Amino acid sequence: MTRTRRLFAIGILAAVAAAPLVIMPVGAQQPSDRAKQIGGKFMCMCGCSQVLTQCNHVGCTTSTAMLKELESSVARGDSEDVITQMFVQEFGTKVYAEPPKSGFSLVAWSLPSIYLALGTILVVFVISRWRKPRGPAIAAAGNAPRVSAEQLERARAQAARETED
Repeated sequence: MTRTRRLFAIGILAAVAAAPLVIMPVGAQQPSDRAKQIGGKFMCMCGCSQVLTQCNHVGCTTSTAMLKELESSVARGDSEDVITQMFVQEFGTKVYAEPPKSGFSLVAWSLPSIYLALGTILVVFVISRWRKPRGPAIAAAGNAPRVSAEQLERARAQAARETED
């Protein structure tokens, strides 16, 4: 009996694994390749934070409506710019899956490179400071002033006199 249960459980797991992850509503059509390409640049506005063409919420009416609108615009022959402006007018700039590479949004594209360069400079500076020898003993040994033989003899004589006293 346990063998039958195991086989039944394995069969159920196999059926679930083979089922498609995205369930399309009855009568819904798959979007065309051009609609998929354009739809990949927009976010689903249902709050799932997923790209429009990849929203996998079962029964998501927002993505279905947006895809339907996108497909009808593509069927009318609207250009990608017109479709983009239509979605931006309706949903605002938060509909973009990635910020546009113009205007103030250009800052979002350039900051990672700037931060990488500044971080690299900072790391090189810190490492170079760690490698420099510091401290009075090391500095005195490396930069000791030259003493002539005459000065050395005078210092020894003075030290000898002080010890005799």
